[in-house]
Amino acid sequence: MPVSVAYLAVIIIWSTTPLGIVWSSETVSPTLAVLLRMLIAIIPGVLIIKLAKINLPWSAPARKIYAYSSVGIFGGMIFSYLAAQYLTSGLMSLIFGLSPILSGLLAQKILLEAKFSAIKRLALTIALVGLLVVCFDSISLQQDSILGIGFILLGVFFFSLSGVMVKSVAIDIHPLATTVGALSFSVPLFALVWFLVDGTLPYQQWQARSIWAIVYLGIFGSLVGFLAYFFILQKLRASTVTLITMMTPVFALYLGAILNNEQVSLNLVLGALLVMFGLALYQWHGKSTRPKAKSVEH
Repeated sequence: MPVSVAYLAVIIIWSTTPLGIVWSSETVSPTLAVLLRMLIAIIPGVLIIKLAKINLPWSAPARKIYAYSSVGIFGGMIFSYLAAQYLTSGLMSLIFGLSPILSGLLAQKILLEAKFSAIKRLALTIALVGLLVVCFDSISLQQDSILGIGFILLGVFFFSLSGVMVKSVAIDIHPLATTVGALSFSVPLFALVWFLVDGTLPYQQWQARSIWAIVYLGIFGSLVGFLAYFFILQKLRASTVTLITMMTPVFALYLGAILNNEQVSLNLVLGALLVMFGLALYQWHGKSTRPKAKSVEH
């Protein structure tokens, strides 16, 4: 797969995933929707592994990379689905855009990376101010939004934590093997949460849009999306990969407004611009100060 194609696929999939999560949770409970999504993803993934005779290692480093990856899949997804009951798809995508900065903060603690420079601290401040503008506007429009914001922030935390933990493991592994291995760790957790929280299958209430959204997210949002993401992580610098988080909120906000009639207020636009500017400043400074001879290994 060409790197450019995989990169474009991640942009498209990540831009449409928040809206897919909102639609899939309209008539299917969030815990069941995400469980069905992951089951749809892992079954063809295992078949492809078998047919293509791709090695699925089960060594200690491999199990560690699967476990670390599953932290982002399970933690990021379960809280995103819970947040979808209270937030618009555009707002969810925008808050998730803060993951590169949070990853940088976590890397300081876990990977002992250098502390933020003055410019990066300024970028963090600008992004947080933009987030506060967006959140206050959302809360003023819908009182339950504060619960959704809390859920999505937890999702961002686990997603960012997973990415940093994955960097600590040195292993050469096929991206599809990473995807299937991580899903094999995640699916039982999703099943357990569904059983404890819901445990029912009221299929009579399911509507076509929710079902098709689950199918789309299972095949493209999970299997293809994770495969392309792990592939570009191996081929590109981390800073290049995280640039995706600067583009997807713009497309997600547009798609939410056009396809789901989501309200786009002036405060939301202003806050989004501040967040994007903060992310751009963070990424630009990180790229300009990184030695050209070095690259990030995954």
